[in-house]
Amino acid sequence: MIRARLKLQRIPGRIFVYLWCGFSLFALCWILLASLKTNQEFFSAVWDFPRHPQFGNYLKVLTIYNMGTYFINSMIVATISVAVTVTVSALASYVLARVEFRFNRILARFFVFGLGIPVQLILIPLYFLLLGLRLVDRLSGLILVYISLSLPFTIFLMMGFFRSLPHELEEAALIDGCTPTRTFFLIMLPVGQPAVITSLIFNFVDFWKEFILVLTFITDKSKATLALGLYKIMEGMTYTGDWVSLFAGFVLVIVPSFIVYLFFSRRIVEGLTMGALKG
Repeated sequence: MIRARLKLQRIPGRIFVYLWCGFSLFALCWILLASLKTNQEFFSAVWDFPRHPQFGNYLKVLTIYNMGTYFINSMIVATISVAVTVTVSALASYVLARVEFRFNRILARFFVFGLGIPVQLILIPLYFLLLGLRLVDRLSGLILVYISLSLPFTIFLMMGFFRSLPHELEEAALIDGCTPTRTFFLIMLPVGQPAVITSLIFNFVDFWKEFILVLTFITDKSKATLALGLYKIMEGMTYTGDWVSLFAGFVLVIVPSFIVYLFFSRRIVEGLTMGALKG
């Protein structure tokens, strides 16, 4: 009887999830099909399949609209930011979670406190800080900002996982003569692989689609990322009306993130739940 009630209570939530997933897939497929039409075909038959797929729309977006340059910039910024963020966070979270020292709890709370600071609140101070460092309109300045703002969440995520690992692992390594550094890199880090991969995925997707910061700190078109490049194309639609190229730009932005989630969704669930299950 109790199980039947629980199943009935879960039905509305499941229906909502299924409807949301269905709508998202429908929107993605519609954008993909629209990007393969001509502008005349798009306005005359919005819901029809493309008669003759126009793959040249993607070539036009990559060359004429410079989305190829924006794609490379996004890849550089996202890759470097993710690599540095995850490396620093893994080291910091392990120390905060496993090593007892005087200011351990204070530092841990300091990083947790950083989760509650809205990005919009610190945009102006960040701009003047980068302006003083001559890093405005540079990818290096954008990377530095991404790393700084993503550290609190990443450290918080990894810290919860490392706290859940049994102390017997470190004790066995100590008996075998491993130094703390070797224990971390040879034992604890491989065991913490789900948390590391989850952090990689979340940060990569976040950096890939980020718009507010790049709009604030980047004005040079040659330094723009995909999100800002797509915004510039959308501004130009008022005069050109080339909407199918805009949809092709949408696909270039969406598909990499979609592929990452599609292939690593199980890893994300493992990384988010393993710490709770072991606790």
